[in-house]
Amino acid sequence: MRVNAAGARLCVFGASLTLGLLLAAGTRVADTYPDHKVRVIVPFAAGGPTDVIARLVAERLSEAWGQQLYVENMPGAGGNLGVENGARAAPDGYTIVTVSTGFIINPSMYSTIGYDPVKDFAPISLVAASPNVVTVHPSVPAKDLKELIALIKANPGKYSFAQPATGSTPHLAGELFKQTYNLDLVTVPFNAAPLAINSTLGNHTPIAFTALPPAIGNIKDGSLRGIAILAKAHVAALPELPTNIEEGVPGLESDTLTGIVAPAGTPKAIIDKWNAEIVKMVADPQTKKKLDALGFVPVANSPSEFAERIKSEMARWDKVVKTAGIHVD
Repeated sequence: MRVNAAGARLCVFGASLTLGLLLAAGTRVADTYPDHKVRVIVPFAAGGPTDVIARLVAERLSEAWGQQLYVENMPGAGGNLGVENGARAAPDGYTIVTVSTGFIINPSMYSTIGYDPVKDFAPISLVAASPNVVTVHPSVPAKDLKELIALIKANPGKYSFAQPATGSTPHLAGELFKQTYNLDLVTVPFNAAPLAINSTLGNHTPIAFTALPPAIGNIKDGSLRGIAILAKAHVAALPELPTNIEEGVPGLESDTLTGIVAPAGTPKAIIDKWNAEIVKMVADPQTKKKLDALGFVPVANSPSEFAERIKSEMARWDKVVKTAGIHVD
């Protein structure tokens, strides 16, 4: 079919008009949003790091928007229950989900799972990251990662490490440590970081791989020896603790991520409004001080940057999960 110049101009005008109307509609949505309560799902019990970040965000945005953002804890199935509930919610901005790295890793571990991290959600922002840390009982003679590797190699099967939850990044960092250096090191799973730390405090499992926040107090009081932060840079909470890279053992960098996502299809104007407020929140000195004290590194990246991080983390940990044969029914 032939289209003359006038017809072509009319098509362009029509497309431009449609785009303009969509942009105007998006602006109106952003201007009026939110006009009632917003539910923030946390797929874990109250008190954990994901819950802490969610409540910081909810408090800050409630003040900024003059509408209540309330946290609903929905634990179960390693976080899958809450995330699946969020995936099924209406994409109108009134159900938001606070996710951790399990959101990214669980699809590699579970036989069946009711969500796709990429297809079912619109990333808003990675709020903060908590680097993982290696600690040991003070009786362990190793003072750094190279010495720890040598000690384990010299005593195959003798040493074990505690991890806080199967499939968590501390667990997978420990598995990566074993895979990279071909270590005969026993993995001992627990259901929470305090339980893993208590086991190492009692020298039942001489080594622990955990996120930083639950280990800070024990490292500071000397009841556990901090071996290394698994990160590219020092952290404010323990600036004297060296990184794995400084100790000559690169490639183990890992952290527990805490971010905000919305159901796929949520209007971009709402996504952008959330992102802008999170950026402001994380830039606030008082918020940064709170995050630093808790052992979190503030991030607040863009939706597209968070989307790329989700994809790269999925690829990285999927390989570790499959090599270690980790499977949850």
